[in-house]
Amino acid sequence: MMDRKVGRYVRRIIPARSKPVKKGKVEKYIDSIIMDGRGVFMGLIDPDKHSPEKGAELAKVMYEGGADVIMLGGSIGAQGKDLDEMAKMIKENVSVPLHLFPGNIGNITNYADSTYFMSLLNSKNPYWISGAQSLGAHMIKKYKIEAIPTAYLVFEPGQTVGYVGEAKLLPRSKPDLPVAYSLAAQYMGMRFVILESGSGAPSSVPVEIVRAVREMTDVNIVIAGGVKTPDDARALIRSGANCIHIGTKIEDDKKPLEQVRKFAAAIHSKK
Repeated sequence: MMDRKVGRYVRRIIPARSKPVKKGKVEKYIDSIIMDGRGVFMGLIDPDKHSPEKGAELAKVMYEGGADVIMLGGSIGAQGKDLDEMAKMIKENVSVPLHLFPGNIGNITNYADSTYFMSLLNSKNPYWISGAQSLGAHMIKKYKIEAIPTAYLVFEPGQTVGYVGEAKLLPRSKPDLPVAYSLAAQYMGMRFVILESGSGAPSSVPVEIVRAVREMTDVNIVIAGGVKTPDDARALIRSGANCIHIGTKIEDDKKPLEQVRKFAAAIHSKK
């Protein structure tokens, strides 16, 4: 039984009304789609590849085709005025959340609704694990951007993000490694984990890895990089993924609206 003096001391140093960090509107919206048994279609636009006008046009196509969330992000990425202008124009053209997938602290805009607050857990450089996050936290607080605690894991081949993020790339044939990282992320309080192959990768992470992470964790699983076809997206959702990033396959398509609708149908198909 706790000593009375110790009990009084504990009550003094621990506020009786302290509250856990609450989920924001965007995270609750994403959760509502998942709870309905559907995958979440997250349309990704790289601000470094397009003018603000082109980015807004792509966002409108994604929105009209069925994307649940529009994202801005890239491994290098535009920042400052260019990013602000694109984000502002997108917000004027779509009514789904505008979410940031930041490559660094400069990739933040106050026009966004939310952001992945990411830690690249398998980076060899502490800057990408906690340094950038410490530098960017005040800005996110100032702009009142909803921060979603997220683990970021980069797999072979890694592409640009693997190089920039100095990642110790995870092998595609060792499910136990991403499971360990994902469990650690969950125990540290992160609610999402991104399994990333890199933009333009030949293929996404294997469904076997998705199944293993799904079986062992309760985090929301996000697939990024290498999702080439609607059938790929459907297979990943049915293996346990919750959210799919689609970017390059829409940006490069000659009939982007038709392609978006195909991906939307595949991702939204119930498990």
